[in-house]
Amino acid sequence: MMWMPHANNCWAPDALRVFLIAALGLGLGTPVLAQTFPAKPVRLIVPFPAGGGSDVIGRIIAQKLTERFGQQVVVDNRAGAGGSIGTEAAVRSAPDGYTTVLASTSEISINPSLYSKLSYDTVRDLAAIAMVASTPMVIIIHPSLPVSSVKGLIALAAAKPGAINVASAGTGTITHLSGELFRSITKVTWTHVPYKGAPLALTDLASGQVQVMFSSLPAAMAFIKINRVKPIAVSTRSRASSLPDTPTVAESGVAGYDVEYWYGIFAPAATPRDVQTRLADETAQSLKQSDVVTGLANQGASPGNLVQAQFADFVRSETAKWAGVVKSSGARAD
Repeated sequence: MMWMPHANNCWAPDALRVFLIAALGLGLGTPVLAQTFPAKPVRLIVPFPAGGGSDVIGRIIAQKLTERFGQQVVVDNRAGAGGSIGTEAAVRSAPDGYTTVLASTSEISINPSLYSKLSYDTVRDLAAIAMVASTPMVIIIHPSLPVSSVKGLIALAAAKPGAINVASAGTGTITHLSGELFRSITKVTWTHVPYKGAPLALTDLASGQVQVMFSSLPAAMAFIKINRVKPIAVSTRSRASSLPDTPTVAESGVAGYDVEYWYGIFAPAATPRDVQTRLADETAQSLKQSDVVTGLANQGASPGNLVQAQFADFVRSETAKWAGVVKSSGARAD
């Protein structure tokens, strides 16, 4: 039976004060948690193999968060199924902030429409914590193609429907769907040539086996620098600092075209709000550090600059946009 203080057996004021403070601390819980998090290492799942773009960016931010938290942020590579295996591992983890995932446009906003059998919903089951980095796509062509601009590419594709071979890293990838979005706006017709990964596609483009590719900028830069491929436009609203003389697709006359390949940190949706805020704030501070900015720039990427609520809204809009592109392209990956 629970003992209750009797009117004739009241607690001393000091004892009552101690009890109330302890009770408030236990009852409210989350402010105490915010002050103590993290009390042990944090796992950052990267849903791709070591050495790729996601892995490099994940390790840059993990190192800086380790310094800021005073606890190790450990990168855990969980590759497979286009990033879905690692993403699902994060969804199924305990919602305590100690397991997060560095996921990109592909895993968060494309895969839900591409894979009909996903057992989770990225918008419902994951909390968007912080945009870490973003990079434009770049339209690159083989130097032998007799065009030098987006307008020239559209005119050639219109004059010779289906004659231009456009490479991608595989059906349903961002390299495929960014081309499909361009094609749907411009109404051109070409032949899609999917490869098993970007390196093979870029190699064949450089050798002239295919004529065009919508590539991530980091993957294409090595080929651009040695003039094996020619950039004619970048996909974002603003020009890329690493290609200042290359116009945007919108500048080139394709209104409404805007593709940004982004990476962000996500946690299980039920993660306490104050823990989410701590993760978001520390990530935002990390992204302001000069070594992080330089490290991302070396990958052709820029630091994210959205606060948590803005990033969550952005993820929802991106997911809706890419669902429409996937549907119109007919791409499936089951």
